[in-house]
Amino acid sequence: MTTSFSGQGPVDAAADAALAATSLLRFATAGSVDDGKSTLVGRLLHDSKSVLADQLEAVESASRNRGQDTPDLALLTDGLRAEREQGITIDVAYRYFATPRRRFILADTPGHVQYTRNMVTGASTAELAVVLVDARNGVVEQTRRHAAVAALLRVPHVVLAVNKMDLVDYDEDVFARIAEEFTRYAASLGVPEITAIPISALVGDNVVTASAHMDWYGGPTVLEHLETVAVGDDPSDDPARFPVQYVIRPQSAERPDYRGYAGQIASGLLRVGQRVTVQPSGRSSTIEGLDVLGQSVDVAWAPQSVTVLLADDLDISRGDMIVPSDATVTPSQDLTATVCHLHDTPLTPGARVLLKHTTRTVKAIVKEIPSRLTLDDLSQHPEPGRLVANDIGRVVLRTSEPLPVDAYADSRRTGSFVLIDPADGSTLTAGMAGHAFADAVRETAEAEAGRAPDDDGWDF
Repeated sequence: MTTSFSGQGPVDAAADAALAATSLLRFATAGSVDDGKSTLVGRLLHDSKSVLADQLEAVESASRNRGQDTPDLALLTDGLRAEREQGITIDVAYRYFATPRRRFILADTPGHVQYTRNMVTGASTAELAVVLVDARNGVVEQTRRHAAVAALLRVPHVVLAVNKMDLVDYDEDVFARIAEEFTRYAASLGVPEITAIPISALVGDNVVTASAHMDWYGGPTVLEHLETVAVGDDPSDDPARFPVQYVIRPQSAERPDYRGYAGQIASGLLRVGQRVTVQPSGRSSTIEGLDVLGQSVDVAWAPQSVTVLLADDLDISRGDMIVPSDATVTPSQDLTATVCHLHDTPLTPGARVLLKHTTRTVKAIVKEIPSRLTLDDLSQHPEPGRLVANDIGRVVLRTSEPLPVDAYADSRRTGSFVLIDPADGSTLTAGMAGHAFADAVRETAEAEAGRAPDDDGWDF
């Protein structure tokens, strides 16, 4: 784990700028009610010159109508009428902006406990999470819940933004105490990197520009950290996973025998001449060609969209996964996972659902729900009987067909799935295969692993 209170180490500025200019950072914000999260996002957009003139005029007009003398920057993200009336965030608000150094996709997630599912949605693809804390209140129950969700989703970078420092007279001791408590808790969850930054979103201290009131702080501003934090993994570090989306068979006069398998590489890299295996069938072949944007290449890597040509004519269709023969994943019909239930209808043992994993959708049955997790204290409640909206728990599933699912701890892309209501197509549950959470909440892992499977009454 890496903890930072003072910014990045020395880097090659030219190389860093060249890399970041083409990089994209997906990040999410989270915080308790009234911690100033939407104000931080609004300040970040405003001070980075990412707000259009008509948007700012609309915010200024809405602020005047509410009797405010200065623009309420939180209105830049709180777009729902209920959000503006209550002064809270309810839904996930996505914002796209860019600086000369990097492009950003920001997910502003709600802070209320009843909207935990919304934070899971917003943070599921994030590479960084900004967790806000009110300097007057310190680390509270909801702060711990947000840190736990970030750890559960394997978000690699967490920023602790201690907000409203102006209301505690920019006291260094207040910041240090909160940073220490949060860092200790997040580290126990397995969060690999934590950076603490003291800010005042209302007046702009340490958001985009350095604060003149906190000379004791020598680290980066929020935007500086977002622009320089390392994003993405070296594709060569991960085994290649290529879910097939579409089979291309033009059968034209120019290409009568062309058979290409199109999709997006989920992880790793593929090379011409590489020996690969198709899951779940287990048949093998050799990559004969790779097409990227209509051009033949020798190597392709995640997250490029490519067309793969194989040396042999195999029975491959949408939903199959092409993997290296020396780094395969064993397909299985039995799946144990940590899930967050998203739907208002409870999830119960025996429920018949559809399971969507990458590009493949199969029938499944909820075999059992061994435990439910309370994020407040990380306690496990065995045999809860059901999971209701916002609940996080363990489930055991049985699928109608074998699926090549990686552990979520190894791959966020190929270790995740969703459960779908077969009646109306609504999303029920977001799942993470294996023991996706940190060691601190794996008390029941050994017990679950020792359970004998009971297939009585199963259709498949």
